[in-house]
Amino acid sequence: MEDDPNDHNLYFSSTWQTKLSDLVHYGMQIQNIYNPTSASKRSTYRCPCIVELAACDGFGNDRMRYPRRTWWFALITADPRDRLNVDDPFAKRADKERTFLSFSGTLPFSPFLIAMLCLMRSMGLLPFCSILLLLFSSTLEAGSIGVNYGRVANNLPPPTKVVELLKSNGIGHVKLYDADPSVLRALAGTGIKVVVTIPNEILAATAARPAFAVAWVQRNVAAYYPSTQIHAVAVGNEVFVYPRNLTNFLVPAMQNVHAALCRLHLDGNVKVSSPIALTALQNSYPSSAGCFRPELVETVMRPMLEFLRQTDSYLMVNAYPFFAYEANTDVISLDYALFRPNEGVVDSGNGLRYYSLFDAQIDAVFAAMSAIKYDDIKIVISETGWPSAGDANEKGAAVANAAAYNGNLIRRVLSGNAGTPLKPQADMDVYLFALFNENQKPGLTSERNYGLFYPNEGKVYDVEFTLGGNNGGGRLRWEEDRGRPSNGGGSSSSTPQLPPAASAGTVRASSTGESWCVANAMVGKARLQAGLDFACGEGGADCRPIQRGAACYEPDTVEAHASYAFNSYYQRKGRAGGSCYFGGAAYVVSQPPKIGNCGLPSGA
Repeated sequence: MEDDPNDHNLYFSSTWQTKLSDLVHYGMQIQNIYNPTSASKRSTYRCPCIVELAACDGFGNDRMRYPRRTWWFALITADPRDRLNVDDPFAKRADKERTFLSFSGTLPFSPFLIAMLCLMRSMGLLPFCSILLLLFSSTLEAGSIGVNYGRVANNLPPPTKVVELLKSNGIGHVKLYDADPSVLRALAGTGIKVVVTIPNEILAATAARPAFAVAWVQRNVAAYYPSTQIHAVAVGNEVFVYPRNLTNFLVPAMQNVHAALCRLHLDGNVKVSSPIALTALQNSYPSSAGCFRPELVETVMRPMLEFLRQTDSYLMVNAYPFFAYEANTDVISLDYALFRPNEGVVDSGNGLRYYSLFDAQIDAVFAAMSAIKYDDIKIVISETGWPSAGDANEKGAAVANAAAYNGNLIRRVLSGNAGTPLKPQADMDVYLFALFNENQKPGLTSERNYGLFYPNEGKVYDVEFTLGGNNGGGRLRWEEDRGRPSNGGGSSSSTPQLPPAASAGTVRASSTGESWCVANAMVGKARLQAGLDFACGEGGADCRPIQRGAACYEPDTVEAHASYAFNSYYQRKGRAGGSCYFGGAAYVVSQPPKIGNCGLPSGA
């Protein structure tokens, strides 16, 4: 009888009756077992050996945390002193992946802690057979959320108060438009990562005089580092659209700043880049046709991208879907601009389906870089945001829309879900614009209303900067039926009927203060099913009404049932922030949705 590689009763050594049934029970599939002392698979193995596992829809109490088709390598050993033999082909494959040490794949352990466990065992304090799972995950870390701290205002709180505001809201990254000493001093010792900026006004001097660049870096970076965690210098801002033509100074200035960092031995910790606006593109629609303006390609874009590649840095991009939406409301849907469920737009050039304007804009930049052979450069979103107010002709500028855009983007990034259809693994850091409403900014009303906070430190709208709640939100990556060519991607006829202006995020827009949690159909049935299982299981939602024959069983679709279960969980949690997330499979609406003939309750 052949051994089944998915047998629930595989165990190691005749004396050590430890089984892998728990891992299998929680959704892990045993893909392969490699035993350095054995040439073939069998039901019993001697320690040490390596087990290759794959997660289906996640496992354990954190079943929504781990993405599907994630590969793990586990070292099962009877002696903590056992080590992987790097000559083993299986170990070589594992060694290429990121390394985490843990028990049961849930609690991170540092090498120091593992060493302590080994010492305890040697002292007889751990007489049992130790199980060390050496987990190698091919998934990327989630990106980070930061804010742009602009100060074009006369009513802002002092820097010390601003730093306390950042800390109290869990904001760990901030980008400045200068290198103001009072701000850098206030940020000292906080651990907040900081980007400082060389203003456009001194770009020419920075490019022409290496000594000027050295003096600037000494005065504005070295003088504060490492107490103030400066990790990048932005050389200029949107140089190509600056009224004075500074384009030719950009790359020489970047090179001089980097040389100054090298001279001061800071180049390993402080990167150099420069934010570009989407106006640097000659074409951005469809995304696959993205290309840089011809006059910029050889003069600045190719040299800048080569510099970024050589210094292992990244391209900063300022992207504002609001501008594209506001100018094209007749052809761009608000849902598409705000990361809300929609039918999607298929790129005629590559067949990818886009469900957000943000993704389409970023992939246009990726396509432009690819066209000149620099598709390996990482992108950081140095500015993006949505205004909470605007002039009468600024369509879409509203509190609910700003809350939806920023709230949905934050959750996408922090859940490890910021990849685009063209670059699904490209989790990226994002800096929201802006920290405050700035009352002295010129131009349209919207320019003074991008802030997340009022100058009195109150929130303009309710949005969280960290993932919270006990809904299994975790770090679940968006499955790629989102963007890759597929049979559909839109909502089915059985999808819950939602009001067209319903906002996502945690903003409360209804006059009664009520809100509901519904399924996000565009994440796909597998993701919805995982959330449904959690809500109806350990989540404690009341799922009796969606059982066969019950009042809300019809329509019998995973979208409809998930909406009912998600909403029950959300209401039972008192509509707490983070309780309507489910790894991106749910979002909040402010008008009562209806599923078939069944309305969703607004209370537990």
